[in-house]
Amino acid sequence: MQFVQVTPSVWVANIVGQHGMRRGSNGAPVRYEAIDTALGTVADRAHELGVSVHMPRIGCGLAGGRWSRIEPLIEARLTDRGVPVSVYDFD
Repeated sequence: MQFVQVTPSVWVANIVGQHGMRRGSNGAPVRYEAIDTALGTVADRAHELGVSVHMPRIGCGLAGGRWSRIEPLIEARLTDRGVPVSVYDFD
């Protein structure tokens, strides 16, 4: 987990939530536990800074995760704690 300040009002949170890049005998490389833990850290920082969080559907691209498992993590760690979240879909 890494926070990078891009401008005075924009921060980027880099989250490592997968192991590897390809499906194998152990399934998709997504690590839901790592994403869950990282989202808690993002929520703490968002509260400190008084900011909202904007993201794509994390964990669902190369990581091979399912949105039906990621969305509840976002709700529990961010929105239920009062952090405004916008999730973007890209073509």
